[in-house]
Amino acid sequence: MKKINDYHNKKILVLGLAKSGVSAALLLHELGAYVTVNDKKPFSENPEAQGLLEKGIKVICGGHPEDLLDEGFELIVKNPGIPYTNPLIQDALNRELPIITEVELAYRISEADFVAITGTNGKTTTTTLIYEILKEGSKQPLIAGNIGTVASDVVQNATADNNIVIELSSFQLMGIQKFRPKIAIIINLYEAHLDYHGTREEYVKAKKNIFRNQQSSDYFIINYDQEECREIAKEATAQVIPFSTKDYLQNGASLKNGVIYFKGEAVISYDKVVLPGKHNLENILAAISAAKIVGVGNNAIERVLTNFHGVKHRVQFVKELNGRLIYNDSKATNILATKVALQAFSKPTILLAGGLDRGNEFDELLPALKNVKALITFGETKEKLKKLGQMAGIESVLTVDNVEEAVPLAYSLSNEGDVILLSPACASWDQYKSFEIRGDIFIQAVHKLE
Repeated sequence: MKKINDYHNKKILVLGLAKSGVSAALLLHELGAYVTVNDKKPFSENPEAQGLLEKGIKVICGGHPEDLLDEGFELIVKNPGIPYTNPLIQDALNRELPIITEVELAYRISEADFVAITGTNGKTTTTTLIYEILKEGSKQPLIAGNIGTVASDVVQNATADNNIVIELSSFQLMGIQKFRPKIAIIINLYEAHLDYHGTREEYVKAKKNIFRNQQSSDYFIINYDQEECREIAKEATAQVIPFSTKDYLQNGASLKNGVIYFKGEAVISYDKVVLPGKHNLENILAAISAAKIVGVGNNAIERVLTNFHGVKHRVQFVKELNGRLIYNDSKATNILATKVALQAFSKPTILLAGGLDRGNEFDELLPALKNVKALITFGETKEKLKKLGQMAGIESVLTVDNVEEAVPLAYSLSNEGDVILLSPACASWDQYKSFEIRGDIFIQAVHKLE
């Protein structure tokens, strides 16, 4: 960990707790800042704030006082989930107070290089793949960000021999100043989080921050199949490494005659890869690009790709049971994610879908249902999805109360060679506290089939 004076004797406000806020507050305190933490949860119900107070850090809980910024803060470290429309943030912007997120702190003190991954879909899978490949290649990676430990915790024990592999959201990327990854990746760009960003242009602008500070000795891995990404790449100072699932690229990663190549070198036969779907081919090509830049050999890449079945709850292979292939894609909380999952399979599929009703219809899902032989729906949207299945002419369309009931019914409708896929196209909150809990219940129900 670098010893820096950037924050010494500065009055800094940490806005919002959770894991990243606690980590940021403790780190800033250690770096000699005068830290104040503000969180909307009442102090009596806030063990994180209580712990910080015991460390001598000032805490203000139960709301955001209108006059809070009158204390003369020089910097705000904002929880990524707090939107910029928040009145306190608007006040800070009007006062021209700099606002960062915790990942900026992590970068400032890190001795290790960063491999930073963003995109609309596939961030978690790509991040995990890169971490596993670098680990197999003895490159001493550490995983951080949304799927690992908070970055500013991880970097405190990192050395120059490590590589920090970090998944970053657009929310986090809005709050950087100097953050400069050695390798930056944008996997893909689709419309998302417009409730937070307001427009697609603002969303893309946030994503572009991942390569904003890179220099010519750095690398920017980008999806060549998307015209928007090709245009974005023209803005990069770093060395651009494209990947494509459609065209052979001599200067990047691509597929040709059933073999994955990186800069003209054959890396692995695609039929050896166990992770299904075109969307995962994007993730694989991005991961291979990062691994080859870091210096991982093909044997290590092959060992991982022939054994990596996916990240939990993201088109996760659960098991094969009497010839049926069973997958858990509980993370599919929207229509696009379920479309992508369905397109990963050419075999007859029994789809389990449903959940929180956000008022939308599901007509966009219709073209992706061509291989679905049975649809089992549950949750608040079960009748809407049942109607969709009937419109699609699916052979069997049935409703049940919940995921647990759906599993044995799905198995009873399946034949050897079929795929059974949980991909809800809806959030879980009507019945389950999180998509993880929903996915775990699905997995437990699958194991009960035996």
